[in-house]
Amino acid sequence: MSTLSAFNTFTSGLKEDGYLMPVLFVGHGSPMNGIESNTFSRRWAALAQEIPVPKAVLVISAHWLSRGTRITAMDFPKTIHDFGGFPQELFEVQYPAPGNPQLAKETAQLFRSTELVQDHDWGLDHGSWTIVRHMYPEANVPVLQLSIDFTKGPQYHYELARELYGLRKKGVLIMGSGNMVHNLRMLSWDKMAEPEYGFDWALQLNEKFKEHIAAGSHQALIRYESMGSEARLAIPTVEHYLPLLYTLGLQGKEEEVSFFNDKAVGGSLTMTSVKIG
Repeated sequence: MSTLSAFNTFTSGLKEDGYLMPVLFVGHGSPMNGIESNTFSRRWAALAQEIPVPKAVLVISAHWLSRGTRITAMDFPKTIHDFGGFPQELFEVQYPAPGNPQLAKETAQLFRSTELVQDHDWGLDHGSWTIVRHMYPEANVPVLQLSIDFTKGPQYHYELARELYGLRKKGVLIMGSGNMVHNLRMLSWDKMAEPEYGFDWALQLNEKFKEHIAAGSHQALIRYESMGSEARLAIPTVEHYLPLLYTLGLQGKEEEVSFFNDKAVGGSLTMTSVKIG
């Protein structure tokens, strides 16, 4: 399907399907994963073959922080290169997936706790396109982004996610994009090429996160700061962690949870990702 035909197909409202789309949390890591064929990017591509083809993808990316909550509402979102110091090849990438203004409006109607602002300025940042271009390389699935309100705490974001649940019934793949453990200040850049290299505290906390996710202990994950000094090291700033809470907030009763790309890189970053449903 061409990008134009995808746009024409998906500009109308979405109806409920007979299935519930899975929901994902994806550890996106380095922007270089967007152009490299590696363990992580190959798993993203394989995952797209294992789940139903979505009618649209909605990404909650760690890299779009705003006052209030916004959603991209343009016909064709631009590709944002929100990084520096990488090869020119990465800056030349364009991912021309269509948006879906009608879906943006429908999503706004689902929200009860806050106003969802229709945004025409943002686009797809690297927390979004680096993953989705491996999953849907033909750019024939509409992609939207939802911003993270930096003025609100973890509980708020978890509860806000629940208001998006109806989109799963309409064939929308909702994806949180961040990293469970994300401390760039402590990253061992000389160890980035070394497979599965993680500091003890990072690996221990990552396992604790997985245990809580598998057990459905969402409140423990919302109150991550109570996990002690390891949590403060793993989450020095909260933006890469909050997308996980959106994913968990969308979990239905007794839905199966599985993990993928469960590896550490550079000592202080984990790529551990979650599939629900």
